[in-house]
Amino acid sequence: MRIFLVRHGESLGNIDDRAYQQFGDHNVPLTEWGYRQVLGAAQAIAAYLKGLPAAELRKLSVWYSPFLRTRQSKDALLEVLPAELIGDIREDYLLREQDFGLFTEIYDHAEQRRKFPDEFEKWARLRNNNGKFYARPPDGESRADVAQRVRLFLQTIMHDAENGKNNVIIVGHGVTNRAFEMNFLHHPVEWFERSDNPGNADVTLIEGGRSEDYRSILLHKSVDRVKGQEELREAYGSELTIAPKAGK
Repeated sequence: MRIFLVRHGESLGNIDDRAYQQFGDHNVPLTEWGYRQVLGAAQAIAAYLKGLPAAELRKLSVWYSPFLRTRQSKDALLEVLPAELIGDIREDYLLREQDFGLFTEIYDHAEQRRKFPDEFEKWARLRNNNGKFYARPPDGESRADVAQRVRLFLQTIMHDAENGKNNVIIVGHGVTNRAFEMNFLHHPVEWFERSDNPGNADVTLIEGGRSEDYRSILLHKSVDRVKGQEELREAYGSELTIAPKAGK
């Protein structure tokens, strides 16, 4: 079985937090740079598949989160991957980004504290007492909550595998992809706490079979924007721009 975990490419939200407030987390698009990042990820997957024995080249089931940036990333992958190797293409809401509740669209801790001082202090105490993995942002999801819903999605993947659909691409988010890897490989919470989210358009490959243990490798590390590089910051495929700050 082979599972390719692909994080979405760079989005407008990755370069400016105001994008989450302007468009809503679910509707933040890729940047032009992010689109190119995903094309590079697709080329890496295609090159890997090309190197496999012909007997192991089975069709790929493609799953993706319903958020705009993951749907756009899925489309970019399909532009490059060999069409004859693509099987089912399906969306699953269980792959969506972590819900930050009241802190959605506010990623700066100082701003969270200013707007919701009581809730922020309670969240800080939970993080200190219970650990970051278990602490829920007010009205939101903890990372443990995300891991639980990803485990439900994993049941679908394993059911498909029993029916021969055992080559999979999952286009998701940093926390959800990491939660999938944790669940599939039976990693402890400590592993999640000390690991980092994959970078934009990184590809993690999980592979193995009944006769051998599964393992994960970083198949592709995407190229990040060089500091000071301003080109390709526009939204991919649209005229969307981030609104300037008031008074500027």
